[in-house]
Amino acid sequence: MVRMQKCLLAMLALGCASTALWGSDLMLWYQQPATKPINESLPIGNGRIGGLISGGVDSDRIVLNEDSLWTGGLNPDGNYDTMGSYQMLGDLLIHLPAHQNAVAYRRDLDIGEALAHVGYQVNGVKFFREYFCSHADGVLVVHLTADHPGSYSGSIELKDSHGASTVADRDRLIDSGRLKNGLKYEAQVIALNEGGTLANDGTTVLFTNCDSLTLLVAAGTDYAMNYAAQYRGPDPHRVVDDRIHAAAAKSYEALRRAHEMDFHAFFDRVGLSLGKSSPEQIALPTDQRKVAAAAKVDPQLEELFFQYGRYLLIACSRPGGLPANLQGLWNDSNQPAWDSDYHANINIEMNYWLAEPANLAECALPFFELVDSQLPAWRRATQTDPEFKTADGGLASRGFALRTSHNIFGGMGWRWDRTANAWYAWHYWAHFVFGGDKIFLRNTAYPYLKETSEFWEDHLKTLPDGRLVVPNAWSPEHGPTEDGVSYSQEIVWDLFNNTVAAADALGVDKEYRDRIAGLRDRLATPGVGSWGQLLEWMTEKHDPQNPELDTRSDHHRHTSHLFAVYPGNQISVAKTPGLAQAAKVTLSARGDTGDVREWSFAWRTALYARLGDGNDAHRELQQLFSNRNTCLNLFGLHPPMQIDGNFGITAGICEMLVQGQAGEINLLPALPDAWPTGEVKGLRVAGGFTVDLAWSDGKLTSADIHSTGGTVCQVRYGGIIRAKKLEVGKTLHWDGNLD
Repeated sequence: MVRMQKCLLAMLALGCASTALWGSDLMLWYQQPATKPINESLPIGNGRIGGLISGGVDSDRIVLNEDSLWTGGLNPDGNYDTMGSYQMLGDLLIHLPAHQNAVAYRRDLDIGEALAHVGYQVNGVKFFREYFCSHADGVLVVHLTADHPGSYSGSIELKDSHGASTVADRDRLIDSGRLKNGLKYEAQVIALNEGGTLANDGTTVLFTNCDSLTLLVAAGTDYAMNYAAQYRGPDPHRVVDDRIHAAAAKSYEALRRAHEMDFHAFFDRVGLSLGKSSPEQIALPTDQRKVAAAAKVDPQLEELFFQYGRYLLIACSRPGGLPANLQGLWNDSNQPAWDSDYHANINIEMNYWLAEPANLAECALPFFELVDSQLPAWRRATQTDPEFKTADGGLASRGFALRTSHNIFGGMGWRWDRTANAWYAWHYWAHFVFGGDKIFLRNTAYPYLKETSEFWEDHLKTLPDGRLVVPNAWSPEHGPTEDGVSYSQEIVWDLFNNTVAAADALGVDKEYRDRIAGLRDRLATPGVGSWGQLLEWMTEKHDPQNPELDTRSDHHRHTSHLFAVYPGNQISVAKTPGLAQAAKVTLSARGDTGDVREWSFAWRTALYARLGDGNDAHRELQQLFSNRNTCLNLFGLHPPMQIDGNFGITAGICEMLVQGQAGEINLLPALPDAWPTGEVKGLRVAGGFTVDLAWSDGKLTSADIHSTGGTVCQVRYGGIIRAKKLEVGKTLHWDGNLD
């Protein structure tokens, strides 16, 4: 450990950049502390606990988060203003009053190791801090060292964001409180010193002449994913107390090793190389480098951005915790934008597009766990709302619908997004079709798909010509409310299609399966408009203020009616070339200006990739590096900050490199000119396959298709197709000839 610290200090002194994976710089680094936590601080997390590292010199602020710290409740009337919001837990403040006039400052986040660092020099002494959030031990860790003994004197403060008092108990700080909704919470900090002394003044921990210092943070609430228990569980004190004492009994080196083993078990599944950046690009700190990358291709920064999405999902979505919200896990406000909630019309879904293809399937489990825990409340809200009367005039009796936003207590807000229930079903099916877990399909996915299909079986409207439409629907967040909007039609088609496939996979419910297949085939499908566009509504729309103006000038942020292209697969170049061309006309007309936001660029990257257009997909990706679309810490910037673009762009890059729809694996379907040479290992595709690829001069040189499901493997590269049944554990290898 001492050798490692000396090495890092030497790197600091020399101004060296970072560790590397596959020749890729996986380090975000800066030459100054953060001043705006959510936009500039470096994020760490273990699924439940998060920290934003500002890296101040004489006073370091770490914004603390706990994923279940929410206001609000059931919110039966759907009033968005009373739904509640995700809260900030508090601040961990490290005061070092003698550390002024620092030189050789550097702050970084190594996403390949899940370690953040701050280093600087004061009066000839080199100071170094290392930060991580351990899932293995359930604590956030800060380790402070120096190259001269006795150099640390100062104080530690734990500041509650809701006004509760913090009590110092010897070497510990204890903060506990209760929100207005009755939710109990607690955070503890313990200080462990080498050399020097510790004391407290009743509210802060004081340290004097220490050689090094290790701080451990544990936190929790009494939230439980249990409707029957009103979403409450045991008081958090016992769990928090046990967790911090167990961690304190270990050495810093042991905590770090356990953290690294846990993190690498997820992160190392996928490696990516997109080519070499120039020395001039690599030499720039991240805040400068990202802006330059918006104008000139920086392949290693694009690799970093891809892996950053994976890093963030590992950090904020682990089994047993809550899923990533609008800000993932991180929040520096008790009045966050859009309540930092779960938005069901694109945002929460986009958070999880990467989970299956980017080889992080376990990180999707919190999404299913939360949704399943909310169903009793959502059923009750739906089945008592007159908006969901069936054709016979009765209230809904089967299934549920969602409003646009929801919290973690069964409460929902804003307007109904009627087919969001079916979009959620896409994720249940994707988790099965990528991994092949029949137990998950039987016990979790199929019950959800079937119940949602029953809801739509009861609520579809029959047109005079016999076609079925979703009534009174909306194309989020755009246009009128009317029957048969393409967004809803496509999502219900996807639901029915996947329900049929799920019943077939399980060999159950043949009569019901056949009925749903019949309904699917009667659904109205999107039409093509007068200028070749895919219609967003059943009839073509014009601007009422200017009848000569059509939707070619509509640069709206949403592309809701292109769901059937991605993430759905109802429309594809291979199966429905005419509709695919209409979708591309629409996508091009939507453009990249005006109302387009960070997450819009991520979705459009994936859409262009599905349409086989690698250069336009890359153009969308590259725009995310501008200061208009990402923060200095590379968080997405709507504005303000939200995280779905970070996750969505990782999924979009997966789609550029390999796709698994239409019953085949398509290799390099949207490779842009900007990536002439590269390789990727560990991407997953539907059917139970993992893919490794290498290419040179824009052409595939080798591919290895690894089977985890034992199914038929049909592989396409351009016009070449091969099909072979692979046993579990076997690999299909293609060399450069692809014979």
